[in-house]
Amino acid sequence: MRFASLGSGSRGNATLIESGGTRVLLDCGFPAREAGRRLGLLGVEPETLDAILVTHEHGDHVRGVGVLARRFALPVWMTPGTFRKTSCGEIAELMAFSAHQGDFQIGDLRVTPFAVPHDAGEPVQFVFEAEGVKLGILTDTGSITPHVVEALGACDAMILECNHDPDMLINGPYPPGLQDRVGGALGHLSNPQAAWLLAHLDRPRLQHLVAAHLSEKNNRPELVRSALLTSAPDMEDRLHLLAQDQVSPWLELSSRDAHQPRRARGHDSP
Repeated sequence: MRFASLGSGSRGNATLIESGGTRVLLDCGFPAREAGRRLGLLGVEPETLDAILVTHEHGDHVRGVGVLARRFALPVWMTPGTFRKTSCGEIAELMAFSAHQGDFQIGDLRVTPFAVPHDAGEPVQFVFEAEGVKLGILTDTGSITPHVVEALGACDAMILECNHDPDMLINGPYPPGLQDRVGGALGHLSNPQAAWLLAHLDRPRLQHLVAAHLSEKNNRPELVRSALLTSAPDMEDRLHLLAQDQVSPWLELSSRDAHQPRRARGHDSP
């Protein structure tokens, strides 16, 4: 399995995940043309996607979903609550699921959704599993619940929201109402919250820790790095920070049985 970010932040989010012959896009908060350009930087054509999965209906996660799905005849997976509130327009192949139904299969990827506290209709995050490894995603979450900790407890890589530094948020440019929303129980994870979660996970098995959804106004990369490494200094060589305007490199996940040959891919890759 491998994954890459097309960009992460309040102006757009999208993550590419692939394994074996399957390639999916998690969210598409960029206009379809811009998403296609960013996919091209990873050597990927949009028509080679097998599906789009959606975490929730906010614009920085769904802006390009409808156009991309219609243009390339892609199935879209989302919860009914997200679909009712989204503005994606007509979707020819809508695959509805519940956060509580357990896992489902998309090609070579086993996908497990889990509910998260966020100010949206029916928000979820995901764990992707293939070839003996798991990738956990946790962004757009205001609180860390026991359910969230359990869902992410056995991952080999994780994309973890580090949205804001509490002091910067309080003293920053946001009006009080927006500060309350971002820092509230249904908002976004702060650096200390992310660090707390990291301290309670099985870190030795983490091959990659990826800090995501950093606020451009209420956070700084050095604050994220300091918070996470103070909590887990052993992660220094495995820590990556995503940016809003940059496509990340591919990050590979190695199977625990490294001697098993990889399955042939169904798409060309760089």
